[in-house]
Amino acid sequence: MAVTIAEISRLRTMTGAGMMDCKKALTEANNDFDEAVKIIRERGKAIAAKRSDREASEGCVLAGSNGGFAAVLALKCETDFVAQNADFVALTQSILDVALTQQPDTLDDLKKLPINGKDIASLVTERSGVTGEKMELDYYEHVKDAFVITYIHPGNKLASIVSFNKDTEYQVARDVAMQVAAMNPISLDRKSVPASVIENELEIGREKARQEGKPENMLDKIAQGRLNKFYQESTLVEQAFIKDAKMTIEQYLKSNDKNLKISDFKRVTLNEE
Repeated sequence: MAVTIAEISRLRTMTGAGMMDCKKALTEANNDFDEAVKIIRERGKAIAAKRSDREASEGCVLAGSNGGFAAVLALKCETDFVAQNADFVALTQSILDVALTQQPDTLDDLKKLPINGKDIASLVTERSGVTGEKMELDYYEHVKDAFVITYIHPGNKLASIVSFNKDTEYQVARDVAMQVAAMNPISLDRKSVPASVIENELEIGREKARQEGKPENMLDKIAQGRLNKFYQESTLVEQAFIKDAKMTIEQYLKSNDKNLKISDFKRVTLNEE
């Protein structure tokens, strides 16, 4: 029995595979639709396994919000050609939609959630077989609070999400999200900088001062001064506001609402930095 266009189209809709791949699978399965689905899925797993050692450095980064919850994630692939494909972007969006609805805590939790009866991890593996490239869901971050904002940089390679302790003007929140995207702060404030990072910065400061010939008894003081500069450059609330370098982000927030505070932020990028 000849394979019909209707059957090919139905299989393509269900699996996302190409028209020729669907035709081959149906022919091999003697028009047994369920068997054809299995063939395509197994081929996807085989291709994914063969390419497991390849580097997936391209992809699509998307962010979204649902009430007081915001999430950002990255679906990665090998080439920008696949990353910009409409089906690939749509898959990334469908995963994000599930994340926003179910609000999982971790990336592993997200991978276990279903889309059309199939867990996300399996869906990504199968789509790898369709594209012929390694694909992986590699990043998933979220924030929660009274007000959240998202920012996706043009090109879908960089996105940020920020949460606030109370409602605020959209533009104020967006300015902060763009600050996070542009300036890549390592933490919210001094208190949230990891102790290991602080000690490393102090040691770098001491060593640099030593190389400059500074007295040994002055090294700690000099290193502390350089640590303060590090805080100003690398913590979000102390960074100079990109739209007005005369004020910090904290000062910008207070100029709009003295009670407004940032509670958390996340940033995901596929760009080299």
